[in-house]
Amino acid sequence: MPETSSVPSDPVPRAAERGAGRWLPLLPGLLLAVAAAAAAYAAHLLLPAVPAMSFAVVLGVLVANLPGLRAAAGGTARPGLAFSARTLLRTGIVLLGLKLSLGALAQLGVGGLLLIAGVVAAAFAGTYLLARAFRLGGDQPLLLAAGFSICGVSAIGAVAAARGSRGQDVAVPVALVTLCGSLAIAVLPAIMVAADLPAELFGVWVGSSVHDVGQVVATAQTAGTVALAAAVVVKLARVLLLAPIVAGVAWHRRSTAQDAGRPPLVPLFIAGFAAMVLLGSSGWLPPDVLDAAAMLQDWLLAMALFGLGTGIRVRELARGSVASLAVALLAWLLIAALGLGAARLIVG
Repeated sequence: MPETSSVPSDPVPRAAERGAGRWLPLLPGLLLAVAAAAAAYAAHLLLPAVPAMSFAVVLGVLVANLPGLRAAAGGTARPGLAFSARTLLRTGIVLLGLKLSLGALAQLGVGGLLLIAGVVAAAFAGTYLLARAFRLGGDQPLLLAAGFSICGVSAIGAVAAARGSRGQDVAVPVALVTLCGSLAIAVLPAIMVAADLPAELFGVWVGSSVHDVGQVVATAQTAGTVALAAAVVVKLARVLLLAPIVAGVAWHRRSTAQDAGRPPLVPLFIAGFAAMVLLGSSGWLPPDVLDAAAMLQDWLLAMALFGLGTGIRVRELARGSVASLAVALLAWLLIAALGLGAARLIVG
């Protein structure tokens, strides 16, 4: 009778197979998201005033709503797109912390930082109340408030992740914060010339009132390097406030949830964001590493927002668009007025 082998099967290949089995279903969606991010950055090069993140959302909406492409978003690509919209979004927010430097923020002093915090708080509350007054539905009031008061699309994505918002509620705030930020690039320099504003005051105004970081740079550089340097420092102070705002949203969600389904008090990705702020401010990381992390962060957010866009239906998006536009324009005027007042107090 032939002998049978008693050697146990090797567990390593089986573990590798299980690991590959988890990732293989994600590949079609991830590859689609990478291609969409590349297309979004190509479009951004052609129209620099519009952030690549906004193009990524638009591409996602097109894929989800055009008959010839709809099947791709809802079929084999769905797991990877969902992974992008959730996990890659959180990873991108964590890496955003590396762009902040506590040393640079110290230039504003305690008084300046408190003024910027006051602008953010007033703009957040004002935008939220406007959206509620115009009866915007879902999480749109909260997301508009975050986007207009803090840092545009990145803030909308972070708050949506902490809140568990529907992709449908994300699309309108992203579109409106992009529209108003793009308007600022044209309008604010014209006001500077007409009012004969000093370069530093103009830079602080831009940093405290324009939404997306790229739009801040595009607007402030029209007045030279002094304005640009002031704008970037003030904008970093606003971005730093992303952590407490998102933590507050998460706390509110936890306090109103059932015991069995409570989210964590502070989302893990916000704790990671805070840790990256400290790491980036330590000076331990060389500039090449910080540059690479910044590029990766931009790509991850573009992929994530494309994934969110594929969950949006245009028919639902069109409802209430006039009210949303009115809220956005009023919020834009509000934060511009608050930012100018803060700039005059900071510069003197």
